[in-house]
Parts: sequence; C-alpha cells; structure tokens
Amino acid sequence: MLKSLARKDSATVRMFIDDMPVDVPTDMNVAAALLFCGVTACRTTPVTGSERAPFCMMGVCFDCLVEIDGVPNRQGCMTPVREGMRVRRMDGARSVA
Repeated sequence: MLKSLARKDSATVRMFIDDMPVDVPTDMNVAAALLFCGVTACRTTPVTGSERAPFCMMGVCFDCLVEIDGVPNRQGCMTPVREGMRVRRMDGARSVA
C-alpha cells in the first residue's frame, strides 16, 4: 500500500475517518491521509456503486470526493488535514433534503 517517506518533523494531527480516530502527518492532504490509513475507496458512484479512489492527486479528476465536516463533495486531494477534522466517505448520489 502507501508508504510514507521519512520526515524530519514527526508532528501529527488526529482526524476522524468515518468516526474512527486516526493520527496522520500534518503535511498531508485528506486523500493522502485516507490512503496512508489503508482506506482505498473515497466514494462510490451514483449509477453503478463502483468504488472510486484518489487518482490524479492534483484536483483534476474528482475521484477523491469526500464529506468533510458535514460538507459533501469536497476534493480530498485539495484539502489539507487539520486537527479534529471529520471525513466521511460518500456513497452514491447526495440526497436532496
């Protein structure tokens, strides 16, 4: 899976992925943190339910969409991790309230 390179600074933040607490390096984005923690699928597609994972890691493909702190459809690769952040994987299409 994903192996992190050696770092001079070993600082971490505690975030929550689907309500599970995880400690990740402070310099990661959300998509990298998911992969670092062994989470391979960020979301499922609305039509077929196929799992999607981070692909481009630079904000082009939108395969890393997740819910962050209650806000759906956020690009994980474009969002830095921070202390207390709550990330949820997204399943299918967003429901209309």
